Amino acid sequence: MDIAKELSKKGADAAKIARYAIKNPECIEQLIEGVTLPKGSIRFGYEKVLRLISEERPELIYPYFDVLKKLSGCDNSFLKWGAILTIANLASVDSKKKIDKMFKEYYAPVTGQVMVTASNVIGGSVKIALAKPYLTEKITQEILKVEKAKFLYHGELSPECRNVAIGQAIDSFDQFFEQIENKDAVIKFVKRQLKNSRAKVAKKAEIFLKKHTGN
Repeated sequence: MDIAKELSKKGADAAKIARYAIKNPECIEQLIEGVTLPKGSIRFGYEKVLRLISEERPELIYPYFDVLKKLSGCDNSFLKWGAILTIANLASVDSKKKIDKMFKEYYAPVTGQVMVTASNVIGGSVKIALAKPYLTEKITQEILKVEKAKFLYHGELSPECRNVAIGQAIDSFDQFFEQIENKDAVIKFVKRQLKNSRAKVAKKAEIFLKKHTGN
């Protein structure tokens, strides 16, 4: 398969390319080279393929962790968002504790200023917490900071963006709540969201509390 040619096609099938690369892991190097090109929209295709591979076979992507770490802090938002999720997928094979070492920078976006970046970090936290239970309390404390985050939308502070990120936090806590030691802090956080001005978030809070506290 000519991966570059396939990705250049309109409506390229990233899943198909990912399956091919899993069967032919020598292609991974080409995907990494593609995602690190200095410019071009084809980079987004390479990124998506790498992310799909990381979901199925994280060990194939792990050797390139440092490349993804660099991308997670790059100026291009789409590449950054994808790298954040891919890094989370690698938690299960992170034998060198590279995620632990970049913990502070990985979680820095939770407090602002870009809602999607924060939401991706919070969403990725589920896989990190499940793969690395010993980080659960640290992860919980970082996610709780979203309540006081300052997100911008068209250059203006956006409480609504914060509400969306808070909704993501509730979703994530729901998936690893049982292994959280300081459950009270999370429950108090969720209870405050019963009055959230975003109806979807208030509803998520209600469902979460019924599930985990019976109230």
